[in-house]
Amino acid sequence: MEIFLLSWAVGFSGAIMPGPLLTFNIKETLKRGFWAGPQLVLGHAVLEGALVLGLVLGLGTLLELEISRGIISFLGGAFLLWTAWGMLRYEGKESILSQESVGREAGMSPVVAGVVISLANPYWTIWWATLGLGFLIPAQKMGVTGVLLFFSGHVLADFIWYTTVSFAVAGGKKVINPKVYRGVIIICGLFLVYLAFDFLRLGVETLDVMGWVLREN
Repeated sequence: MEIFLLSWAVGFSGAIMPGPLLTFNIKETLKRGFWAGPQLVLGHAVLEGALVLGLVLGLGTLLELEISRGIISFLGGAFLLWTAWGMLRYEGKESILSQESVGREAGMSPVVAGVVISLANPYWTIWWATLGLGFLIPAQKMGVTGVLLFFSGHVLADFIWYTTVSFAVAGGKKVINPKVYRGVIIICGLFLVYLAFDFLRLGVETLDVMGWVLREN
């Protein structure tokens, strides 16, 4: 129980921080309804389950490499910038709430989006390579049971937070007119632009440091 509760508390503290997944959760809930949130978390959980398995098998060493962080940061920033452009360019229309528009602009499913968006976030990778791995190592002393308790506590935190957000957004959607919806999507898109440039900066700085070290050696 100590492992489970500690994992839940740490996972919840990370889940409530604004980021790409929360932004997409709001966007997809407005577009598809409440169940977009649980589906997004499902995709996120599938990816994290695969990552936990990889960490148990020794993937942590690879994630700790500077080149891994740099590449993930750069590619993640590029992906978020492209996604933000799509939100700002195509999803700011007055007719966005119409069924025809929703069907045409649905894009990837929320489950797939949960995987891709999480993978595109370099801070997610860094968290698991440092703090996540730090909690996983002592959990492994209990064997499979410890790992499952750690993972279930972490996933439960994500599920509670994102489904709560989806419930609140879906309830408010009934009173949101197209102009308000457009404003929410634009704000989300601008926030992704900020995150994208932050990720690109992190990637460039990391790869620059690596290049300097290689030149010095």
